Amino acid sequence: MTRETGRALRADAQRNRDKILSAAVRVFAEQGLDAHLERIAKEAGVGTGTLYRNFPTREILIEAAYRNELSRLCDAAPDLLATMPPREALRAWMGRFIDYATAKLGMADALRALVESGVNPYAQSHEMMLAALTSLLDAGVSAGTIRSDIGATDMFAGLTGIALTSGKPEQRAQAERLLDLALDGLSTGKH
Repeated sequence: MTRETGRALRADAQRNRDKILSAAVRVFAEQGLDAHLERIAKEAGVGTGTLYRNFPTREILIEAAYRNELSRLCDAAPDLLATMPPREALRAWMGRFIDYATAKLGMADALRALVESGVNPYAQSHEMMLAALTSLLDAGVSAGTIRSDIGATDMFAGLTGIALTSGKPEQRAQAERLLDLALDGLSTGKH
């Protein structure tokens, strides 16, 4: 669905849009503000015209790439809960949170420039993540596998700390160990 018209995109147009957004996250993470939009189009396998039709400015592309990563993270919660036990779903989401944070850290310069231009890409980010995390924690509490005395705000703070200390791609093994440790601290002992 396009933001401008509110209409759903054709399947091929949606695929192109998704490929552009994924490529944008990778390229902005690698090259920051020096990233060329032509490289993003090439990595996405689309022409520059397609890129500019979807994202007429660099700022619109940066904001859309960030919001897409955020939506992918938050939208994963119900899907994970539908396909695995709550404790496993929470752990899988925690790993996805680190993926999201790694992409966000990689795009920091581009996002900072966007904020300086007057655009707030983070509007509702915190609330969306807390809602997703609350659903995962509540499911675990209901199943008896997650402690009931730890709220989403505390868990979010812990995940953010892990992301800040171990969010670079080369630190992924450490991040995974810390996520396991955090999950062990949340667990009731029943699996």
